Amino acid sequence: MTLPHSPACDLLGSTIPLVLAGMGGVARSELVGAVTAAGGFGFLGMVREAPELIEREVMRLRELGHHRFGVNIIPAATDPALLERQVATCIDLAVPVVGTFWALDQQVTRRLRDAGIMVVHQVGSVDEAIEAARAGVEIVIAQGREAGGHVRGTRPIRDLLPEVAGAINIPVLAAGGMAAGADLVTAMALGAGGIVLGTVLMATEESFAHPYHKQRLLAAGAEDTVLTSSFHINWPPNAPVRVLKSAVTGGAHGDPHAPGRTVIGDEEGRPIYLFSTDSPLRSMTGDFESMALYAGTGIGHITELTSAAERLAQIVAEAEDLLAIDLGTAEEEDDVEPASSVCYAGEMSGSYMGEDDLADDFWLLAAQLRAALRTVLAQGVNPAASSQPPFPDSAAPLASWTLRMQQLAAREGNGAPAPRPVVSGKLPARALLLQALGALIPRISRPGLRDRLVRLRLFLEAQGPAAPV
Repeated sequence: MTLPHSPACDLLGSTIPLVLAGMGGVARSELVGAVTAAGGFGFLGMVREAPELIEREVMRLRELGHHRFGVNIIPAATDPALLERQVATCIDLAVPVVGTFWALDQQVTRRLRDAGIMVVHQVGSVDEAIEAARAGVEIVIAQGREAGGHVRGTRPIRDLLPEVAGAINIPVLAAGGMAAGADLVTAMALGAGGIVLGTVLMATEESFAHPYHKQRLLAAGAEDTVLTSSFHINWPPNAPVRVLKSAVTGGAHGDPHAPGRTVIGDEEGRPIYLFSTDSPLRSMTGDFESMALYAGTGIGHITELTSAAERLAQIVAEAEDLLAIDLGTAEEEDDVEPASSVCYAGEMSGSYMGEDDLADDFWLLAAQLRAALRTVLAQGVNPAASSQPPFPDSAAPLASWTLRMQQLAAREGNGAPAPRPVVSGKLPARALLLQALGALIPRISRPGLRDRLVRLRLFLEAQGPAAPV
């Protein structure tokens, strides 16, 4: 099985469901261009940047032949006059996509949509996702508390993502500590159309992050990150950030909210203040250790500096390897030999081949698998710990089966929208799945498909009665 089709990719114009976060200062044209060339989608990080820089970076991308990309701005963290110029610049340049974050600015959203620009908005709660969808946003990013940088919500992505995906009818991307192929598979099994990558693409050759920051990332693990309010200058109040632990987060530099400001660096004549939200960039000098060293909890997966293309290829390869484990080939599902060159039995419905309609059964199995996956995710983490990767690696095999069943259901239903069956909570997830498979397998006439379901049953039986699933 290759990666499943993603409507988010269709909207963004990418070929793989991997999106570069619009990291302020870090995501410049060099990194966005590299991600785009590798088949992903990238946002230029232009929070509070001058319109002249936005225009320069957009033109560089177009000179490289890239025409599908986004510009990320944050209305709530931008002076109104500058925000007006940023929005006008994006409209004048006919930027294809604009990403926004923090509080939704409905006026900005409306202006961009009226100009024919797609809007992607990042949220931290289900209510914010519903508000964004109603305002005309076309893709929502659900951000878990595992994210590096500014963190909007307070919930882990394993809980937030499926609830957001179930509450709105537009594509959802998952953000927060995403770093590996297992994260991509698990997020898509929970309803995401892809994942948003920040920290792991900051630690690449093309990112505009300072080498000091990159080297710190390569040596860090999830436990080295912390959510803190120490870095707050230039942002709205009550805006925690996830960074690497440092003397600043440990309190060695005093009260972050005390009056007065201390200069600790410089960017081409602009002072960098202690406790500001600026992270070290190539264009900066100063005390980098005391700056905001943003890092998400997936950083432990990254131990060497590579190109962005290599990192994306590695994530896709990991995901496809997981989806290939014990799943057979796509051809095995429709292994009915046609009677003649004009009889395409493999394209007919199950009822035509002597089977009942299987779509509803597969949708129910997919829903049961997703419920079981959520149980495994809940038991695979320490709920008291706030600095850990988004998903335990042990959940990936079950996530792979969940994605396969979703794909089978879509094929049997001829691409019809997925219903949302109610999954009983009276029996353990494993018992429900084994019960459903026991009733379904005898009805299957296609050997390859029947074998696939038998392998799923064997997988579940091998988990043992005491397993979460």
